[in-house]
Parts: sequence; C-alpha cells; structure tokens
Amino acid sequence: MEMFNYKKSADILALSASMTDFTYKKHCHEEYAVGVTLRGIQQYTLDGSFQASHKNGVMLFNPEQIHDGSSYDRAGIDYVMLYIKPALMAEILGKQELRFTSPIVYDRELAHCICSLSQAVQNGTDESRSSELLLQLVQLLSHTEIQTTRRTNNAFVTKAKEMMYCSLDHVLKLDDLAREFNLSKYQFIREFKAQTGTSPYQFFLNCKVEHAKQSIEKNKDIYSAVADYGFTDLTHLNRHFKSVFGITAYEYMSQLA
Repeated sequence: MEMFNYKKSADILALSASMTDFTYKKHCHEEYAVGVTLRGIQQYTLDGSFQASHKNGVMLFNPEQIHDGSSYDRAGIDYVMLYIKPALMAEILGKQELRFTSPIVYDRELAHCICSLSQAVQNGTDESRSSELLLQLVQLLSHTEIQTTRRTNNAFVTKAKEMMYCSLDHVLKLDDLAREFNLSKYQFIREFKAQTGTSPYQFFLNCKVEHAKQSIEKNKDIYSAVADYGFTDLTHLNRHFKSVFGITAYEYMSQLA
C-alpha cells in the first residue's frame, strides 16, 4: 500500500511514508533532507552512486543532490523524512554551511531525534517543543561526518541555474542558455549533465515542481501554481508532482489544510 503523509510546521516539512511499488523519478530538493528507514530496505541512486538504507538507517541528503528512490523488494518500506531549509540550518549553526559526506549513517540517538521531531510535526505538537527538537537535531547533525567549510561554486552551473530560476513560468529555452555560454545546444546539455548529474530539462522541471509546491504551501491554491510556473494544466502539474512527492498537488494541498 502506498501512503505519503505530509505535515508542515512553521520551520520544516515532515513526511511519513509507506510504499511498495512506487518509484521516485530522479529529482532533488532545495532543502536538506534527513530521514530514517523504519522497515524494509530503501534503495536509491544518489549523485550516480547506489545506496541502500536498512532498518534504522539515517539518510542524509544535501540540497540539490539528485536522487531517485524505491523499495528493495515487494515487502515494501516505511520511513520518515524531514526537509529543512538551508537558511534555517545556517541560522542554527551560526552561518556555517553544512555538507554531508556520508549519505547513510547508523546512529541510534540521531535516528531517535529525527523520529521524535517527525512525530511532533505530524501530531501538531506545540511549536516551541518542535523548535527545541529541531535545535537538538541540528546539533547532532553537526557532529556527523560533515564538511562545514564553504564550497567554491562552479561558475558555469551557478549561472545556468540562475538563468533557469528566472524563467520558471516559461518553457526551457536551451538555445538561449547555450548562447549565453557560447556553446551549441548539445554542448550545453553535455556540460550541464557532466557537472550536475542531471540534464538541464530534468533540473528545470524539478525546479518548476519544487516552486509550485512552495506556492501551494503559501497560497493554498493549486491553480495559481499551475499558471505561475508554466504547467499546461492541473493534470500536467499533478503528473510531475506525484513523481517527486508521491501524491498529487491537490492531495498535498489537502494534507496541509
């Protein structure tokens, strides 16, 4: 049975999920994502490398890390996931940039803290209690195998992404992007994929879906999300939304109501 239950607090988004046959398509999130496999084996490809999280495995995703996801077998999986905005993480850590170097760790205290915070958000626990749990979680995360030195961004990727962000309400114009870098369309696609692990189209579509989600959270209006981010219609948005979040945009809005 497929079940994806989202609940949002003021600071973070929590997902409680069970799935057997569902498979996430390649995508990424703008937030940090940390989660725990509660049952079964969760398998996914992260930045081109195969990963398998067994029971009590703590999964750590950096912002914009490309991944997919599925259950190892027909027995299915249960898991929880928390999505934390980079600005909030930096605020708690004192402006340092956190970067996970190990995609999966087995740490009982960390797993317990993630599950406790997930349950608090799902149950609508008092905001101050959730904030305390979030602080505890970030402090534990800061002691995992991470880098806190700021990375040097690849100028090509940074500029290409910025141009895409500025045109999310339109279709992807590869010719315009390629011209900006004095490349052919095919050279641009090859270079972007070599640098990021995903094609420009996949990244652009993922961004449209992610920003449509943020619009739904803010405005509680799926049709404005369709219009503002250039989807043909609600069916078009729902199809891509479900491939990333497991449920349709309407179902997501209903859960946050």
